[in-house]
Amino acid sequence: MAQLVDKAKGFVAEKVARVQKPEAELADVSLRNVGRGGATLAGRVDVSNPYSHSIPICEVSYSLKSAGREVASGTMPDPGSLRAGDTTRLDIPVKVPYDFLVSLAKDAGRDWDIDYEMRVGLTVDLPILGNFTLPLTKSGELKLPTLSDIF
Repeated sequence: MAQLVDKAKGFVAEKVARVQKPEAELADVSLRNVGRGGATLAGRVDVSNPYSHSIPICEVSYSLKSAGREVASGTMPDPGSLRAGDTTRLDIPVKVPYDFLVSLAKDAGRDWDIDYEMRVGLTVDLPILGNFTLPLTKSGELKLPTLSDIF
């Protein structure tokens, strides 16, 4: 009897491992807005849904690091759902306070950009499997606008 149960577990585990899962890519991080409270960056995530029905997104968690320190982190609860058989674009607003921007002045002064690492956890509710988190990471340089870009 125990062998039959073990075979059944192995069969189910193999089938679950072969189930198609949504794929995501952290495509871009850009400067969206600069205001009184600080700067707002936008992380763009493109998620493809292989299923013929929409999939609810439970939450999107994010963390932005620069110069070895965490700049901002948070979650977006219930950002909607993934369109059926299509690619859905999610924009993740990340608010960065001015006091941290001032502390990054050394890095920005050298080459007029800010080196960053952004981590995103996209949690979706898959049928049968339950909640499934897609981990995404992107590192790069965020070019700051010059005076000629502003005027």
